[in-house]
Amino acid sequence: MGKSVNKALLLGYVGKAPQIRSTAGGTLAASFSLATSDRLKDREGQWTERTEWHNLVAFGRSAEIIRDYVSKGSQLFVQGKIQTRTWDDRESGQKVYRTEIVISDLTLLGGNREGNGASGHGDRRSGANQTVNGSRSQDMDQQYGNEELDPSQIPF
Repeated sequence: MGKSVNKALLLGYVGKAPQIRSTAGGTLAASFSLATSDRLKDREGQWTERTEWHNLVAFGRSAEIIRDYVSKGSQLFVQGKIQTRTWDDRESGQKVYRTEIVISDLTLLGGNREGNGASGHGDRRSGANQTVNGSRSQDMDQQYGNEELDPSQIPF
């Protein structure tokens, strides 16, 4: 089999508050939807906006960042891979499919769509961009250890 690529790049807005849970192995997981929009001209020459909703999931350090700093309306740039899960529905017994983007890199962008630039987390500012890369989070853990962070000192 030849080389292949499975990479998704999305820039959009979070549709509702992320759901946070732990896997059976104790890894933190975050699930949420992200809206992206396209502007297209219709047959009459009028511009229309088409919104596409994407299911996203993140694990580990990325899930922690999402838990602490992402809320409905937050603007994100994410990179990841497309994955489809299947299972049998308990009630009907039919096979169910869910296609998701598994996040590998996450950039928190300034503000949220609802207005004032806050992400809905008290006093924290979100004007600066913050990038989280799953592979770099272990380096950060080693560098900073279990040091407690004061949310008022975080620049976003």
